[in-house]
Amino acid sequence: MLTLRAVNRLRSGDVVLHDALVSAEVLALVPLSARVLNVGKRCGRKCITQQEINPLLVSFAAEGKLVVRLKSGDPLLFGRGGEEIDALRQADVDVEIVPGITAAVAAASAAEISLTDRRYADRLLLVSAHRAAGKAEPDWRGLSDSRTTVVYMPVITRTSQRDLFGQV
Repeated sequence: MLTLRAVNRLRSGDVVLHDALVSAEVLALVPLSARVLNVGKRCGRKCITQQEINPLLVSFAAEGKLVVRLKSGDPLLFGRGGEEIDALRQADVDVEIVPGITAAVAAASAAEISLTDRRYADRLLLVSAHRAAGKAEPDWRGLSDSRTTVVYMPVITRTSQRDLFGQV
């Protein structure tokens, strides 16, 4: 699902750096003249590091290219969009964020499930299971009091499984 603004930006891009989860149908919107680079990460396998992506964004923009950084879902939800924005701002590159459709909301809509149906769920918790190196795992027990919890990039360990679902 894309907004019209996102489609327009894709169709006008000179360079598109995209995540691994972006579909072929979405990439088909990119002009044939554009350079397209997969900079995605899948299941811990990285074809390129974040420390390599940031300079790519800056260097293409410095060449006067219209650079599109295409992320799956919402670009600033549980991704590294903040790090990329910081790198671009430090290089005095103008940035426009085109909001996406958050996967949790899109999936719930497709399944016809209200995430905050007032009869059942008065809270919606979005949490990422991935952490930067050295960061502690989420307090799963503390998070479990929410009626509706959406876990992005889940990593199920025995501890998290026990904390979320009881005895394993």
